[in-house]
Amino acid sequence: MEHLINDKVKSIEISGIRKFSNLVSHIDDVISLTIGQPDFPTPEHVKRAGVTAIEENFTSYTHNAGTLELRKAAADFVKKKYGLHYNPTSEVIVTTGASEAIDVTLRTILEEGTEVILPGPIYPGYEPIIRMCGALPVHIDTRNNQFRFTLEMIKPFLTEKTRCIILPYPSNPTGVSLNKSELKEIAEHIKGRDILILADEIYSELTFNQEHTSIASFLKEQTIVINGLSKSHSMTGWRIGFLFAPESITKHILKVHQYNVSCANSIAQKAAVEALTAGIDDALLMKAEYKFRRDYVYQRLYSMGLDAVKPDGAFYFFVKIPNFIGLNSFEFSLKLVHDAKVAVVPGSAFSEYGEGYFRLSYACSQVILKAGLDRLEQFLNKFK
Repeated sequence: MEHLINDKVKSIEISGIRKFSNLVSHIDDVISLTIGQPDFPTPEHVKRAGVTAIEENFTSYTHNAGTLELRKAAADFVKKKYGLHYNPTSEVIVTTGASEAIDVTLRTILEEGTEVILPGPIYPGYEPIIRMCGALPVHIDTRNNQFRFTLEMIKPFLTEKTRCIILPYPSNPTGVSLNKSELKEIAEHIKGRDILILADEIYSELTFNQEHTSIASFLKEQTIVINGLSKSHSMTGWRIGFLFAPESITKHILKVHQYNVSCANSIAQKAAVEALTAGIDDALLMKAEYKFRRDYVYQRLYSMGLDAVKPDGAFYFFVKIPNFIGLNSFEFSLKLVHDAKVAVVPGSAFSEYGEGYFRLSYACSQVILKAGLDRLEQFLNKFK
């Protein structure tokens, strides 16, 4: 009965991250440096708020856009943190994680034959949705620009078909972010054109070298901001994301969201209010630890002779595989996990422009990091 399946769905594949993880999940004694989620527990006060919500029977549907209490908390959060101004009654939607926010946004704004400009390498969660909408992903190779996705790189790819530019920063898989002047340049060039910006800012609270700036502070009327609590408050399983945009856009996205999930989890919404209010600075301790780990990993990679751009944020390194290895990224990662019992993610999982690299996550303890990097070093020494 496969002939009855939508051809656009048949043409996409399971994420390369998941595909590789599933392939090596049966191997014993593996140190995993693949994980894309914080290794910290959800803060206790946030968990208690979730428990209280259950005990008080807050277990029914909420408003499709989320409880007004949470939308107000989310609007206050981005105002205090990033100077953004959104009306909680009409410009904020609570979603089932940032992933659903990305999905409903792209399904709302894209049409058959339109184009989406996005950097490469990039998180694999955008392209399948773009293709299922009948649109065309246009990847821009950022490898020779220290993975920075700047206006000068974008300009040559703008066409009459360009509907959206995706700006994910800090980036997964590179950890590279954009500064205020770079964002302002993009905003000024796009302003007034029939182009929307999808700013995926899920790692906005985990920046090391500079305070996060949202491009919406320069171009609110054409920007859809995606954020959430998975990374900032270690709430990946709670599945709470946020979408901020002008009412002229959200009123249409809300229709797609409504028919997709009705509303986000009511219990998780109560916990999210606690996270955004009493826990407004919960990310600071995690950020300090990630910065310490980043510096340690960078020093270790440098001492091994490996080429990697020092991340501005998030918790990943995107590392170039030395030429003397003679393996592509999938082969390298598979051999590393079999021979050294260390799991990383092949760069090819992050578009064709990730080939020749691997992603290493430092969202794990110092003990695990040291052991994993020791094994990686021993593995590399066998090739020298």
